[in-house]
Amino acid sequence: MTARQSLFVGGSWVEPDGGHHEVIDPAGEQTVGWAPEASRDQVLAACAAAREAFGPWSRTTPEERAAVLGRAAGIIAGRLNEYAELARAETGATLGTARAMQVGVAAARFRRYARVEPAEWPVPPQINAAGPMGRAGVMGALAVRQPVGVVTCITSYNNPWANPAGKVAPALAMGNTVVVKPAPQDPLSVYRMAEALQEAGAPPGVVNVVSGSHTEVGEAAVASPDVGMVSFTGSTAVGRRIAEVCGRDMKRQLMELGGKGAALVFDDADLGSAVAGIGTTFSFYSGQICTAPTRVLAQRGIHDRLVEQLAAYARRLKVGDPREPDTVVGPVISAAHRDRVESYVELGRKEGAVVVAGGERPDLPTGFYVAPTLLADCRSDMRVAREEIFGPVVVVIPFDDEEEGIALADDTDYGLIDYVWSGDVARAFRVARRLRAGGVGINTVGRNMEAPFGGFKQSGVGRDVGSYALHAYSEVQSIVWPG
Repeated sequence: MTARQSLFVGGSWVEPDGGHHEVIDPAGEQTVGWAPEASRDQVLAACAAAREAFGPWSRTTPEERAAVLGRAAGIIAGRLNEYAELARAETGATLGTARAMQVGVAAARFRRYARVEPAEWPVPPQINAAGPMGRAGVMGALAVRQPVGVVTCITSYNNPWANPAGKVAPALAMGNTVVVKPAPQDPLSVYRMAEALQEAGAPPGVVNVVSGSHTEVGEAAVASPDVGMVSFTGSTAVGRRIAEVCGRDMKRQLMELGGKGAALVFDDADLGSAVAGIGTTFSFYSGQICTAPTRVLAQRGIHDRLVEQLAAYARRLKVGDPREPDTVVGPVISAAHRDRVESYVELGRKEGAVVVAGGERPDLPTGFYVAPTLLADCRSDMRVAREEIFGPVVVVIPFDDEEEGIALADDTDYGLIDYVWSGDVARAFRVARRLRAGGVGINTVGRNMEAPFGGFKQSGVGRDVGSYALHAYSEVQSIVWPG
């Protein structure tokens, strides 16, 4: 019989009050396991356990906390193949992606926050040269960082290893305790992460994991009076509801929300580089990633060639079983999400877009597959160009000059990451500085994992990654004394 997972509350494995729900392999459609359904009372108990553990944990030395994170990194890395196979089964990611970008990145994030440099902890000391009463009133002033308290971490389904690790590791490093609420589609990997942290020596209550397929689980984890901060990755619509609850109690927020990234490709761009970068939308998590360059803005001089090359690229990608080494595009997370993505493709047709590649369901016996799809002849007012599809679908919109390209790129409610391809580096940087996005890639879709990550507009609140995550999970305290 497939294992039935318990909740992790206060350092103990607890049977869920609400029973279990089935976790389905998106490729084979078989049962991967049974995820626990926490009751509201169990969620509140997890928050209370985290609150009780906060005092002792926050008073440990940074070195003690770092040692726990370092041991957890070693445990995760040592079980790479086992954990990657579970991640592949839960998410439908290819095995290579599960190993490198899911479990591998999670281990790297725990290692990174186990090696926090001393300079990353305090704010540089500041001394007032003169107080309001003149030199006789000079005061010494020191600004230091303090942990927030209990952090509720609500994580996304597209990466159940790297996304939770990116929240849990810096939060723990700063002395916070956490309650993790994973996505209902693939929560089992997060429980393995909790096991690794328990084995690494995290005291009871420092890490708690509660899951469920009903909204009351997340709502309780956000609204609990024991919680001082919510870190959320997911849709803008859900982020707005969480922000409303946080606002009532003045809880800190870190929100990584939706995206509709623009890729501006100028006439002088290296088209091979642009096609390879934009093409990651089709393959990386099967397009289920908010940072993807899903809106291609092509200058007219290269528009037709770019569409032709993107279409050829999409058609070459093998869609199929993510266990096969030559598979590039796996399934999307569920049948419901496949239907949603397909409905957007049909909507694009009705709006006047031309389906240049894809557009039909792959002929495979099982699995929730969507063919890499390219929509051309799009306009900025089309829903396929404005709304986050979260699948292997790219839309192409032509533009004439730099000003129009920038205007089209910013004609969106989102502002997470945009991209610029141009042979003129000075122009690329000039355009990047004008884009209303939290990040801009120039001639690349790669990310620097020490650079701040977050969005403008409806794409989020706050910044994390690298030292910025330590800032996000802390409060600044001023200490003053007579000079």
